[in-house]
Amino acid sequence: MTIPYQLINFGLRCLSFIPRIELSLASRFPEQASARTLRRILRLSANTVYGREHHFASICKARKPEHLFRLYEKSVKPAEFEAFRPYVERHKKGERDVLIPGKPLMYATTSGTTSQPKWIPISTTYMKEVYSSMSHIWLDNFARLRPKFLSGGLVVSVAKVVEGYAEDGTIFGSVSGVTARELPGFIRERFVTPSEVYDIKDYSARYYTMMRLAIAHSVTYIVAPNPSTIMELVHNAEEYFEDYIEDIEKGTLSSKFDIPEKIRAALAPKLKADPQRADFLRKIKAEHPVPQIKHWWPELQFLSSWKCGNTAIAAAKVSEQLPECCCYQELGFFASECRFGLVLDQGIDTTLFPHYHFYEFVEESELDKPDPRFYRLHELEQGKRYCIFVTTLSGLFRYNMNDLVEVGGWYHKTPKIHMVQKVNGIVSITGEKLYEKQFIEAVHMAEKETGWKVNFFIGFANPEDSLYDFYYEFENRTVRKAKARKFTEIVDARLKEMNIEYESKRASNRLKMPETFVLKKNAYDLFKKRSLLEGARDGQFKLVMLLQDKRRQRWINSLSED
Repeated sequence: MTIPYQLINFGLRCLSFIPRIELSLASRFPEQASARTLRRILRLSANTVYGREHHFASICKARKPEHLFRLYEKSVKPAEFEAFRPYVERHKKGERDVLIPGKPLMYATTSGTTSQPKWIPISTTYMKEVYSSMSHIWLDNFARLRPKFLSGGLVVSVAKVVEGYAEDGTIFGSVSGVTARELPGFIRERFVTPSEVYDIKDYSARYYTMMRLAIAHSVTYIVAPNPSTIMELVHNAEEYFEDYIEDIEKGTLSSKFDIPEKIRAALAPKLKADPQRADFLRKIKAEHPVPQIKHWWPELQFLSSWKCGNTAIAAAKVSEQLPECCCYQELGFFASECRFGLVLDQGIDTTLFPHYHFYEFVEESELDKPDPRFYRLHELEQGKRYCIFVTTLSGLFRYNMNDLVEVGGWYHKTPKIHMVQKVNGIVSITGEKLYEKQFIEAVHMAEKETGWKVNFFIGFANPEDSLYDFYYEFENRTVRKAKARKFTEIVDARLKEMNIEYESKRASNRLKMPETFVLKKNAYDLFKKRSLLEGARDGQFKLVMLLQDKRRQRWINSLSED
């Protein structure tokens, strides 16, 4: 028997009661909460390999918060993932007490600066406290804003729970998938897209199956981190609307798509014939030649996805299709490395967890300095932008997220933040996190494969068209547009090999094939000259080979031969 949504809402209110109080108290005293959190993390990891190497036990002897912060800053240098990789490799081979006490519960995989993906350790404590407990607040928040969000079907877009196994048998996969799997049964029973859907490797087949199951129901809640996923479902519906109607009427799943028989068998119980729903969709098609979300899901109550940074373009397109009753909420600032907090209202700012993470920040204006000042949570100023560093319960210490965030408001006395963009040669259009180093390496690989030397090259993110624009100045001036496109095809292929997120987004068509441009002779010198005329200092001129900068791209366009 399906539990009434009103009763579930009451249960969510009860489950979130204590976590809300803990969050509220910590947010009223951010400096003290930060000190307690840092001390707790250091004590938990004091006897690990990393903790002993960095004197965690001695740091914890500090009595006052400021002294604790300074000792920690002195003993542990800011780092990116490659500094942690050797420790993670030891964990993967089965060694205990390296970064965290014991062994990781699982690993979350995401793209990194090298061809090897990052393996982010997730501890049992982190999963229980940061994901499970705070998810109760998240769900209760939905119920407070839209009490009927559980009155219909739920579409939850997550990645595979298990992608594979480390050498010691520990799984690696999707933290969001594990979180969805661990939700209470009375929530999961409302899912209309079961986990088997995400085991379909062919993206066209996966999107068709996902939409086939979803459009057969009156959906009232959707969570999909990237709004481009939702737009792909919309495009899929535009192309296959008649197929959906036929499948729903007969209780089938089209044979046009490459779906393994094992998965078809697992989904069979969900594929019941529903002539009434099929007739409803036919009427929609008759009234609206190009049906939209608000037509097939007129009672949609809640949609949660990213709306900041480059996702704002796709988010705006999604927003145009929603019914008036739908609350479109920013999903919040989080990544595989850290779930920073939650969005608790209808704005874009994330309420941080000062009782679970220790946060540090460097002002945007000081990012290029060799020894910048690090600010603590209680020292931030509204409207300013910072690069964020995080220490977690999962073995990341002073970890550079390479994310530029802006302070937008306050939750009690703790600042709230939202994502602005990636920094330091990292660009992301739809979550792929493409590194400048990867782009440079891919171009050099293409040079070797083709024999065409490139004197100068540069890439720009083009979020409006969901693709990258690649510009080359070839030494051989006979290399024109057609050959240059073949060069880009090789660059694209190598990027897929190096960056698992890029490959995934390209395969799903959320990221389109890069565009190709051939530059005039001496393009670099002309570009540098223009930069100096605009105020850059000759001795400090720094060329970034991959960036998102419309002004500089206009300069490069003026040097293109196309």
